[in-house]
Amino acid sequence: MVSDPPYLRIAGDIRRRITSGELGPGDPVPSTRRITQEWGVAMATASKALAALAQEGLVRAVPGVGTVVADGRRERGAAPGQGLNAERVIRTAIELADAEGLGALSMRRIATEFGTSTMTLYRHVPSKGELVRLMAEAVFREAPTDPSAASWRARITVEARWLWARYERHPWLARAMAALTRPMASPHAMRYTERVLASLSGLGLTPAQMLHTHLTLLGFAQGIAVAMELESLARQDTGMTPDEWMASNEPRMEAIQTSGAYPTLSTLFGPDEFDLELGTLFEFGLERILDGVQVLTEQATTL
Repeated sequence: MVSDPPYLRIAGDIRRRITSGELGPGDPVPSTRRITQEWGVAMATASKALAALAQEGLVRAVPGVGTVVADGRRERGAAPGQGLNAERVIRTAIELADAEGLGALSMRRIATEFGTSTMTLYRHVPSKGELVRLMAEAVFREAPTDPSAASWRARITVEARWLWARYERHPWLARAMAALTRPMASPHAMRYTERVLASLSGLGLTPAQMLHTHLTLLGFAQGIAVAMELESLARQDTGMTPDEWMASNEPRMEAIQTSGAYPTLSTLFGPDEFDLELGTLFEFGLERILDGVQVLTEQATTL
């Protein structure tokens, strides 16, 4: 007797939790990473299990949350493949990546969301790489609301915060755009670059200084945004908030800090403990980078 493939067995286990009422509408189901840990399978198998449940209409992706049990009363979409176009594919891919991370994205998974074949999907988007590029383009399409700031520093601040807001809303974006040495040929993303460079023009900086300033700001924002993506994935995997995770690791951390091996570090945590917030860290670093650029512009005007 031939047994079912692993992904179908996993889907069956989760399906039973849903039909029994153990998991109700809106409840999170195990993420792809949690499935790999709980069932000891590869990430691709975990993705196929969730895709099978999505095709049945039992689960759906929710941006910022993950995959949850679908509400049976929720309005159903079009028939499989009906009205499918590139815009719908891109929008669905963004929603999936927002909910489960870029690692959960595959052409097969997106095709399953529409109840169609992967080959049908390729008629609208030729490859996963192109899909990710189009997703980034869609995110970068929106322009800042205040492009008329008076000083160069105010304009750069507007642009940097606009970029950070994109990363906050779409944690996968930082990794998708992380290749500084091999940038995507993306017109909308290049418009962001153009706006930053235009803000730096006329300050006496050399072309290399202008480009290095832009790339320093971009790399800084991306670096912190990657940490934000990892936090999102860790929350899906563990089900714990950062505070809950810290509380669970407090005995071990305290033992390390009180060992005497880290005298400076141990004195920094007293009654007013340091609370790491990535948005605050971004603002701190942004101001310090712009302080340095300010010095650079002052030096350029004195030459």
